[in-house]
Amino acid sequence: MSMKLYLGNLPYTVTAEDLKALFADYGEIEEAVVIMDKFSGRSKGFGFVTLASDEMARKAIEELNGKDLQGRSIVVNESRPMEERPRRSGGFDRNNRGGGFGGGRRDFGGNRDDRRSSF
Repeated sequence: MSMKLYLGNLPYTVTAEDLKALFADYGEIEEAVVIMDKFSGRSKGFGFVTLASDEMARKAIEELNGKDLQGRSIVVNESRPMEERPRRSGGFDRNNRGGGFGGGRRDFGGNRDDRRSSF
């Protein structure tokens, strides 16, 4: 059975190939990925490696957690499912009220209902 590992505090220069090389001694690597920012294309400083063997994955956690990688002490632990996060506000809600910088108040910069004609 395979185990997915979370890798945190990665240097921003680390690539998926670097992760494969780092974990090569711990068995078959099914997947190695560095999470990238979709706007800038730069690393977000974390990633995931999936090892084919649970036993070897636990050994990798034990030996690599806290290890120095390019000047940074990396975090290696078993990956957990992503937690449900509350929806972000912004834009418009169900009642078509604005959110975002105005805090949901329509009178921020002028209420649509209070506009007076200037002619």
